[in-house]
Amino acid sequence: MIYPLSIYNKNQAIKAERDKAQERELAQAKEIEKAYKNLKSTQSQLIQAEKMASLGELTAGIAHEIQNPLNFVNNFSEVSSELILEMNEEIANGKLDDAKIIADDIRQNLDRITLYGRRADSIVKAMLQHSRSGIGQKEKTDINAICEECLRLSYNGIRAKDKEFHSEYLTSLDPEVPQLHVIPRDIRKVLLNIYSNAFYTVAEYDKEMRNKVEKNLESGYNPVTSVTTKKSADGVEIRISDNGKGISPTIMEKVFQPFFTTKPLPERVQA
Repeated sequence: MIYPLSIYNKNQAIKAERDKAQERELAQAKEIEKAYKNLKSTQSQLIQAEKMASLGELTAGIAHEIQNPLNFVNNFSEVSSELILEMNEEIANGKLDDAKIIADDIRQNLDRITLYGRRADSIVKAMLQHSRSGIGQKEKTDINAICEECLRLSYNGIRAKDKEFHSEYLTSLDPEVPQLHVIPRDIRKVLLNIYSNAFYTVAEYDKEMRNKVEKNLESGYNPVTSVTTKKSADGVEIRISDNGKGISPTIMEKVFQPFFTTKPLPERVQA
């Protein structure tokens, strides 16, 4: 069958248009795939940046926390060495009663060294638990102790970055709170992240207030972050609060979106 030339040209035009449409669709698919890969790469960078930022703050807090018991260990060790010299002198002079008193002081110092050594050991174990990967095991855990420990670590972490920052951090821990079978590492991560955000916002607000003071304007702002625990019918209720600027109503709906943040970009990714 021979088609008229006009019909043949029309079919060719339709075929050419279809081929162009397919090429456009293929190009769009490639662009979507490229954008998806870029998104995955950016997400990975964001996650890694958050992990490094969290680890950095945790390390700074731990360094400050562990320095305190180490100072006590060093001080009591030095004092005990001096006491041993004194005790030997008393023994050489035949003053055994005085030597016994000094020996008792040395024993008390050794007890304190043991106490603060265990404290340092518990801090190191907490750090290892926080950084350990894989599925954690549920353990019988003192929730009050973790709440208080993570609060101090977070505060010391931000203080390590901003020496001028000072804030009250308050605890109101219900002694009736029972020990719960939880994964301590996961609880610590959640608490450290929330505390970190709380201290970040009061620190930023504090900077604004300090700028006002420099301009001879009254501030009267006293940063406060607090944690409260309470035994409930279902388990334990943990409330964390701060007196920063709060969350703007315009972004309230976004707070649970993955990777959403109000922090400036340098705080997020240092690619």
